[in-house]
Amino acid sequence: MHDFWQDSGYHLLQRNGRGHLTVTDDYLRAYFQRPEVRPVPESNESERALHAALLNNPREAVSAERLAAIGDPDAIENYEVVLAFRQRLITAESLEDCYLKLFLEPEGITLPPLFVDQLAHVIARAMLEGAEDALRVRAAELFFRPQQVTINDGAIMAADAETVEMFASTGGFGSLGRLVAEAQTPLRTVELDVVNEDNADIYWDRASRYDTVLNLNFAGAGLDALCRVLEAWVRHFLDVGVSIQPVQKISDERWIWHIGLDVEGSKLLNDLYNGVDVGEGRLARLLSLFRMEFQDPSVVAPDIAGRPVYLALAMAESGQLRLKPQNLLVNLPLAERA
Repeated sequence: MHDFWQDSGYHLLQRNGRGHLTVTDDYLRAYFQRPEVRPVPESNESERALHAALLNNPREAVSAERLAAIGDPDAIENYEVVLAFRQRLITAESLEDCYLKLFLEPEGITLPPLFVDQLAHVIARAMLEGAEDALRVRAAELFFRPQQVTINDGAIMAADAETVEMFASTGGFGSLGRLVAEAQTPLRTVELDVVNEDNADIYWDRASRYDTVLNLNFAGAGLDALCRVLEAWVRHFLDVGVSIQPVQKISDERWIWHIGLDVEGSKLLNDLYNGVDVGEGRLARLLSLFRMEFQDPSVVAPDIAGRPVYLALAMAESGQLRLKPQNLLVNLPLAERA
């Protein structure tokens, strides 16, 4: 069995009888060790005492008076954010429950996007425990890390956006590379490896580096891997079996339901459904369409039962792809459960 994504915090959590993740004190401590809330040399004794107390008991109640005693408005705000997140974690039945509730609240998401991505990260890690297919694990990175997409000679290549930016600015040499770039000295060109069926084993030793590229071409192994992890995501959260397959176009006079897997995909499908001329430029940013079918039609709302759900994956004008895996959970046309 492969271990991967050690940075997810998965090893700090436990599972309940359903296989979902439950919060532990060690997981909570990790958030109080974040640089945003760790004391700095300028921190006063009240802040240092609070931080020490929370490391000792990460579930300890913190009054408004204790927060005010920190003095530094920025530090107080950071504590308020982390403590609000802690409250969500300890009151939810599981991390999966916490994640789902974020998207069902009428006021919208108030949690910082970083924390939302971290939840998706660790839940995906749990979902993939025991995985032997490196392509599926690489495809699941899309659930919590934005990708930079390039299309060359028809090949759709997705690379980790943060990694691409780092290499673009530092050549992969960190602070030293940034100094060289500022001195306008040419940096060496770095080509990231495309992980495929033939070399998939290279992924495991560098899984937490996020420095491999996934080919998302139609009928390719990379897009198939993405389909399989999307299916697993729905099953993990909702106990609903679905089949997802790429399609080249939607030729369905009875098209009745669709879900965008990202903001661009949602807008594009809405316009196509309503007969709006989307233009060649937007169509060129469409990376893939999918057809999703339910293994058990009875789980679907009666007026949708027996009909497929169409999905779309699209990139922004900048080439960035930011998957929203929650869309597959909260926008399904499911029947009311007793």
